[in-house]
Amino acid sequence: MLRLCTGSRFDRLGHILWDHINTGGKRLRARLALSAAEALGLSRADAVGWAAACELLHNASLVHDDLQDGDRRRRGREVVWVRHGVAQAINAGDLGLMLPTSAIAQLPVSGETKWRLTQTLSEGAQRVVRGQSAELDLHGREMPSWDDYAHAVGGKTSALFSLPVEGAAILAGLSEADARALAEEFSPVGLLFQVQDDVLDLYGDKGRGEVGSDLREGKVSALVVEHLRLHPAEAPWLWRVLRTPREETTDHMVEETIQRFSAGGALASVWRRLAAMDDNITDSPTLNRHPRLHTLASELVARALAPIIQTNPHQMLREWA
Repeated sequence: MLRLCTGSRFDRLGHILWDHINTGGKRLRARLALSAAEALGLSRADAVGWAAACELLHNASLVHDDLQDGDRRRRGREVVWVRHGVAQAINAGDLGLMLPTSAIAQLPVSGETKWRLTQTLSEGAQRVVRGQSAELDLHGREMPSWDDYAHAVGGKTSALFSLPVEGAAILAGLSEADARALAEEFSPVGLLFQVQDDVLDLYGDKGRGEVGSDLREGKVSALVVEHLRLHPAEAPWLWRVLRTPREETTDHMVEETIQRFSAGGALASVWRRLAAMDDNITDSPTLNRHPRLHTLASELVARALAPIIQTNPHQMLREWA
């Protein structure tokens, strides 16, 4: 990825993008591509280029996401737009969107396979951007439903979980229909990860330097959607919090929201949804026909839930690893 970012020389834009990628993170999308390829009978080396393409796309979306959301810190450091300005953040994100096709071009596979991977990448990238737009549109809905929320997440987050698997399946020689069917089984994993991230924002540490970064941003999270469903009479209060400018949102407002989400049942309701997602993944007929992929999906679920497991009021219903 370093070579792709910097090109033939170490220019400033390449340095900005690589510095963002190199700040750490879990490399989850790249690891998913490599693990899926291995589960389908390939070596990890066969999928390195595809893994790089997925990771570059993900990081490009983060650069733009931080700018749109007004987040100032990620992975314990100032984000690109804070360090280098809005214009260069847009440029760095744009560069990150263009580089994945270069990664695919370098794969030692047939031209037809490269074309299929490029088309798959393009469709996935479109879903990500449309999902980001749909998330912003949630602000205009007075009573956003769970379906509205899941639709937005289905693009912004879930697409980046199904995409690595679909490409790995293509590299393994599966048909277009079979590759797509396998990939779609990982979309619920992406939804689960986003819901977990929403909970972590208020009840854990996301490395953003403050509790309730999403709340201060005004984000319509899973907890917001569930609280509005359970307590529609409190909509004026909650929207007042969400629409307060970030710099005017106080710690007291955040703490009060946390308490209301817990006492009012939103947190418990979100955990019931997480349990249902886990059940659907566990019981998936498609994944059960591919035991190694089933194990991979289960490990992702356990990894996602581990940082928030202490917030689960229903631990007696299920034990997560």
